Amino acid sequence: MAPLVLYIALPVAGLILGWTIRWLYARFQLTAAENEAERIKQDAIKEAEAQKKEILVEAKDQLIRERNQQEREYRERRIELQKLERRLTQKEENVDSKIDALERQEAMLKSREKAITDREIELADQENRYRQELERISGLTAEEAKRTIIQSMENEAKRDAQILINKIDQEAQLTAEKRTQDILVTTMQRIATDVTAETTVSSVSLPSDEMKGRIIGREGRNIRTLETLTGVDVIIDDTPEAVVISCFDPVRREIARVALERLIADGRIHPARIEEMVQKVTREISQKIYDEGEKVVFDLGLHNMAPELIRALGRLYFRTSYGQNVLAHSKEVAVIAGLLASELGLNREIAKRGALLHDIGKGIETDGDQNHAEMGMELVRKLGEDPRVINAIGAHHNDIEPNCPESVIVQIADAISAARPGARRETLDNYIKRLENLESIAESFAGVDKAYAIQAGRELRILVNYENVSDDQAKELCKSIAKKIESDLRYPGRIKVTIIRETRIVEYAR
Repeated sequence: MAPLVLYIALPVAGLILGWTIRWLYARFQLTAAENEAERIKQDAIKEAEAQKKEILVEAKDQLIRERNQQEREYRERRIELQKLERRLTQKEENVDSKIDALERQEAMLKSREKAITDREIELADQENRYRQELERISGLTAEEAKRTIIQSMENEAKRDAQILINKIDQEAQLTAEKRTQDILVTTMQRIATDVTAETTVSSVSLPSDEMKGRIIGREGRNIRTLETLTGVDVIIDDTPEAVVISCFDPVRREIARVALERLIADGRIHPARIEEMVQKVTREISQKIYDEGEKVVFDLGLHNMAPELIRALGRLYFRTSYGQNVLAHSKEVAVIAGLLASELGLNREIAKRGALLHDIGKGIETDGDQNHAEMGMELVRKLGEDPRVINAIGAHHNDIEPNCPESVIVQIADAISAARPGARRETLDNYIKRLENLESIAESFAGVDKAYAIQAGRELRILVNYENVSDDQAKELCKSIAKKIESDLRYPGRIKVTIIRETRIVEYAR
């Protein structure tokens, strides 16, 4: 019985012990897992706290950077607003000062006007008293006295005129040859001046006469800057709504004209803007010069043309001769020369090149004393052109003898292009005739020694004989000449008439 119980109790006890050990082991593992989970949890919490702190620090730095950026922008905007406020304040002060000056000037003008009115009334009263007194003393009425004086002046003028005529006749007989030389020299001088003015002056239209003041600028800064940068003379006179640009270089004159037109259209006229615009237009004109020369060469089918020649041809685009564009004239001469050479069985290429380059000297930037044919010959010789082309350039005005048929063809083509109906306008003859008419009108009055039309006919300066014309007579003479010009001539704008009466006394110390 006892062994049976033992056999039953021992396995049961083993099972209980095994289960107890297994439970204890499982409990130990569970505790270890819980500890590990707690450790992982704590680590995760620590890591999350660290990341949180890092994110907070980064966010704080970003906030600080943004705040600093906003503060800088705010300061810059505040500085800009302060500058703008100062400028506005200065402009208001300037406007106020101008208004005050205008008010003072207006008041001064009103006072002067009142003084003039009072003086006129006083002078009229004095004139009436003097007239009545003279009539009483002389026993003549005003009309009778006037007729007597006029008759006396007419007799005196006739006598002086006869004396002057006799004197002039005597001097003319003694100095006929010298007078002839003087007339010839004067004529040549006038023609030279007129041709120069025809080709060296451009006009720029203005929206109003107020623009002239903006072009001049404060103390003349704007006009000095434009003249310095472009090398031209900007003439601002009494011509309404227009200024004149004068320069011997047509390219510089064109740069100044285009730059001034753009500045007027833009409205911003100050030295910095003028310099910027001149530089921009200079680049554009330089490119246009080359493009125009290249276009002509391409149209004529010519090849192997040096860039210097192309640029010189492009400069001819801005040159005129008797109203005919020099580049268009050169192209036309080349076409005619090519046709003639083809008909005669000559070298068409040489004829066209010589014809196209015959006036190339007019496009060379130089101040030498050579004529355009000589300068053209020198240029193409340096660039290795055919000797026949060089001869054609030099011989087209018979400066040298033509030594090949192509040179003669260039001469003929040049004459055909210049003589073609409508190719050249006789504007110069009309211009000279207008100046001669102005001078002849002035010289037709008694007492006038010389008359000179200057400023392209916009001003007439008259020298009178101081012995025959008094100061008061000079005033009346000036009015009479102006009225005569108004009635006899037609012209744009205004003509300024200036009389110069000079007393010159010469004595020699021996």
